[in-house]
Amino acid sequence: MNVFRHFRDEIVAELNAVVQAGALPADLDFSRVSCEPPRDSGHGDMATNAAMVLSKAAGTRSRDLAEKIAPCLESLDNVETVEVAGPGFINIRISDAFWQAQVALILEAGMAYGDTDLGRGAAVNVEYVSVNPTGLLHVAHARGAVFGDALAALLEKVGYAVTREYYINDWGGQVDNLAESLLKRMRQFRGEDIPEDSFEGLYPGQEVIDAAETALALPDAERPDPAADNPAVRTWARDFAATYMMDRIRQDLVDLGVNHAVFTSEKSLIEAGAVETVFADLEKRGLIYTGVLEPPKGKIPDDWEPRPQSLFRATEFGDDIDRPLKKSNGDWTYFASDIAYHLDKHKRGANHLINVWGADHQGYIPRMKAAVAAVTEGSATLDVKVIQLVRLIRDGEVIKMSKRAGNVVTVREVVDEVGKDVVRFAMLTRKNDAPLDFDFQKVTEQSKDNPVFYVQYAHARSHSVFRQAREAIPNLNLSERALIGARFDTLTDQGELSLMKKLSEWPRVIEGAAKTHEPHRIAYYLYDLASEFHVHWNRGREEPDLRFVRDDDHSLTLARLAMVKAVATVIASGLILFGVEPAEEMR
Repeated sequence: MNVFRHFRDEIVAELNAVVQAGALPADLDFSRVSCEPPRDSGHGDMATNAAMVLSKAAGTRSRDLAEKIAPCLESLDNVETVEVAGPGFINIRISDAFWQAQVALILEAGMAYGDTDLGRGAAVNVEYVSVNPTGLLHVAHARGAVFGDALAALLEKVGYAVTREYYINDWGGQVDNLAESLLKRMRQFRGEDIPEDSFEGLYPGQEVIDAAETALALPDAERPDPAADNPAVRTWARDFAATYMMDRIRQDLVDLGVNHAVFTSEKSLIEAGAVETVFADLEKRGLIYTGVLEPPKGKIPDDWEPRPQSLFRATEFGDDIDRPLKKSNGDWTYFASDIAYHLDKHKRGANHLINVWGADHQGYIPRMKAAVAAVTEGSATLDVKVIQLVRLIRDGEVIKMSKRAGNVVTVREVVDEVGKDVVRFAMLTRKNDAPLDFDFQKVTEQSKDNPVFYVQYAHARSHSVFRQAREAIPNLNLSERALIGARFDTLTDQGELSLMKKLSEWPRVIEGAAKTHEPHRIAYYLYDLASEFHVHWNRGREEPDLRFVRDDDHSLTLARLAMVKAVATVIASGLILFGVEPAEEMR
C-alpha cells in the first residue's frame, strides 16, 4: 500500500464531505491535492497542500482555508495531530500503531511489496543500447544499458507489459566503413603492404583485428577473396563484420545482466520495404514534398544537401525545420529508416515508446517525436531519455578514450575488474542526464562513501542478525508466520519508528520513479534506508536495550527481527530491480 496515496484519498474524501455540507464551493478540482512527506520530518509524518491549491477557487486566503480544513482531518483513522503551518500547509502526525502495522504488511507482501497496477497492462517498448555494430561496448554504453534495463524492470513492477529491445544499425556508411576496415585487415594479414595511416577515418581497433583473424580462419569456400573489388565481397564483409560485432556485444550484455527480448535489424527493415511503405503513406497524406533546405548554422549534418530532396513536413508536428527522408541520389537518410522502425514498434502493439540515447543524439529528439506523432497519427508517445557521459577515473586521473583511435575501455574490461553488480549499481547513482564519474577506487572501497558497498552491507548485516539470533536463542521460532504475528507495539524507540516510516515510503518511491522514468530515485532511497539501518545498528552496540537480539525478551526480539526482515526485503527488492544480487555476506 502506498500510505501517502491512501491518506491523500482520505483527505479528498473529507474535502468532499465539507463540500457536501456547503462549507466549500461545489466545483472545486481536487486533482492537484497531494499528500507527501514534509521536507522537515520534525513537522510531522505527512503534509498536504490542499489549502494552497484550493484557496483561489474557494475565494479565501490559503491560511484561512487550512484552518477550516484541519479540524476535519483530525477525525481520520490513525491521525493523531493536525497542524497548520506557514501560508497554509497542513502537517499531519500519524499514530505509532499505524507505522508498526506496516511491518506485517511488508512481510506478507514479500518481494511484491511496492507492486502496483499503475500501468494496467499497457504495452511499453523500451529500446536501449542500440550501439552501431562497428565496435565493442564501451563503458559509456554500459550506463545506457543498465539504465534501460532498470527502467524496464521498474515499469514491469508497476504493471506495464514491457518489451526490451535493441535496434541494430547495420545499414549505411558506418557499416560500409567497418566492412572496408575488415577487408583491409584481412589483406594485411595475408601479407599485403597496407600502412596503418590508411585506416584514417575507419575502425583500427583490436576488435576489427580479431574479426579479420576469425574471418581468415574460415574455410576458403565460406569467405571470398578480400582483395576482390566487387559488390558481393563488400556485402559479405558488411554482413560478417556486423554479425561478428553483434555476437560480441550480445555476450557482453548478457555478462552485464542485460537481456533484450527483441533485436531488430535496420537492414532487415529496409530490405522488407518498410521504409518505402512509410514514405508512401506520408506522401499520400501530403506530408512529403520536394524542396531545398537552408544550410544549418554550425556543423553541417550528413543528411543536408544544397539540392532538391524529399522532405518530411516535420514542422507541422513541432520540429523546428522540415527533414530530408530521401537524398537527391535516391538513397534513404538515416531518419527515414528510423521512422519506419518506430512505426514498426507501434504496429507491434506499443503505444508508449521509450528510447535511451547517448548525449550526442540530443538534437535528434524533436524530429523523432515529430515523426512518431505523424506516422501513428498521435496514438503513440515517445519519451527519449538522454544518457550523459561517463568519466573513468583511475588513481585520480581521467582515462582518455577515443573509439575512432581504437583506445576505449570496454564494458568487458570493467565488468571483469570490479564485477557486474558494482557496475550496475554505480551506473544508477546519478540522474541519467547528469555526468557520472566511475572511480575504480571509490566503487570498490568499503565505506559509507561507496553506495554500492553501503547498501549491500546493510542487506548482509540484516542476515547476520538472524544468524546471531539462531545462535543466541536456538529455540526462538523465526518462521514467517511467527514474524508476521510479532508484537509490533513493542517497537517504540524513535529509531525503530523512523525505520518503519522509511520502509513505508517504498511504494511511493517506486511509483514516483516509474512515473518520471527515473531509476536513480531507487538508488537514493536504498542509500537512505541503509543509512538509517546502520545508524540504528550502531546505536544498539552502544545501548544494550536497543540490540536487535535480546535473550531476556523473546517477544521484543521477534518484533525487532521482523523489522529487520522487512528492511532486508525492501533492500533486496530494490537491488533486484537494478539487476544486482543481494549479498547475504560481505567478503
